This record gives sequence, C-alpha cells and structure tokens, in this order.
Amino acid sequence: MTVLRDDSLSAAFDHAARTYDRLVAVNPGYHAHLRRSARRLRLPRGGAGLRLLDLGCGTGASTAALHRAAPLAEIVAVDASPGMLDQAAAKAWPPTVTFVHAPAEQLEQAGVRGPFDAVFAAYLFRNLADPDTVLTAVRALLAPHGRLAVHDYTLSGRPVDRLVWLAVCKAVVQPAGTLTGDGPLYRHLFHSVTGFDTAGAFAARIRRAGFSGVRVLPMPGWQTGIVHTVLASAGGAREAVR
Repeated sequence: MTVLRDDSLSAAFDHAARTYDRLVAVNPGYHAHLRRSARRLRLPRGGAGLRLLDLGCGTGASTAALHRAAPLAEIVAVDASPGMLDQAAAKAWPPTVTFVHAPAEQLEQAGVRGPFDAVFAAYLFRNLADPDTVLTAVRALLAPHGRLAVHDYTLSGRPVDRLVWLAVCKAVVQPAGTLTGDGPLYRHLFHSVTGFDTAGAFAARIRRAGFSGVRVLPMPGWQTGIVHTVLASAGGAREAVR
C-alpha cells in the first residue's frame, strides 16, 4: 500500500505541482464540484466583512471556488506544499486573498488565527496523520456558529462505489500520474481514499470533534457515492447548517 505522510507527501505534491492543474482539468466536474461545495456553505451574498479559511488550498482551485461564492470576503488560503502554493499564488487574485505556507497541524505557529466565519477544506483530511486533532483546531478557529465544509473523496460504503473508484484510478488516474513522473502520489490518492473513512464515518468523526448540524451531501455524475460535501456548524446543538 502506498500512503504518503508528512514530508514525503508534501514533497510529492511539490513535484506534481506544475502539472497538477492540467491533470485535474480532465476530471469531469472537478471545478464545478468545488464551486458546489463552496456554495453549500450558504455564505451571505457577496461575503463583505467575512473572514474565510481555505485549508489545504493546493494550486488554488478551492480558493477560486470560495472566492466565487464570496467575492468580497477576506480569504486566507493555506497549504503545506511550497510547490502547490507557488502555483496558487502566481495566479491573479484580489488583495483580499492571501496565501500562507503551513501544515494544517501548525496553523497557530504560522500566524493563522481566528475567528473565521467559515472554513473550506478540500481533499485534505484523508491526507492527515491526525485528522481528529486538526478538526478540533479548526473548530477553535471558527467564530460562534461558524461553518465548515469538507469536500473530498469519501466513499459511500456501497461496494459499487468502491469498484467505480478502483476502475477510474486504474484506468485513468494512475496512468496519467505515471506519465508525469508522479506515480507515487497518484497511487497514494487511490489508497488514501479506500483506507480512510466512508462519508458516514467521517460525518461521525466531525460530530465527535464537537460540531453540530452535520450533513453529508453527494455530488452529481459519476462521482455520486464517491465525492461528498460534509457540512457542519461550530455552534451548539441547536445550530444547523441550512
């Protein structure tokens, strides 16, 4: 099993950074689904006065989705890979968007402090050695009743969805990664999904971290049962993400 962690995973993302956008561009729905998850935060129109955290921003696709959902908000985008972060920062952004190099486990040391009105985390938690500790830290960064949206490959638990994921990885994802010299990273992608929580188990993990109003919403297309948005609120038991 190829599952990379910490420095080796960051280095693998550094190596893949220059070709990453081209590879995800051939994934049907990749950017549209990120935008859908960002919209599911139900941020106030325009987002003026809001502070938003994009945790694990990669090359900036999730940052763009969040900015589109709340174009007037302040967005702090964080990633552990310098190479991915360089690709993100090189794109055109308004002054309200800033990028910070930091692992998700070391936000405070990097000067990333709350409160944030919402946190958006795409393709992050299954790559972490200790997702529970990061969830606890994220909740502490949120304002009262602030919202969390996690967008990720989290399988439904149905055997058919696991088989679809296996077929797509073996036929498309891993061969494409091998062509760019990034085979270990894309083998990691496959195993990080199959070895992590199902969508329901991840929702339960978020509840255990103290979040409320937890909901799991699927994506359309072939990713149904494979890619989900998990929404939650940092508020008390009566607070729900609408």
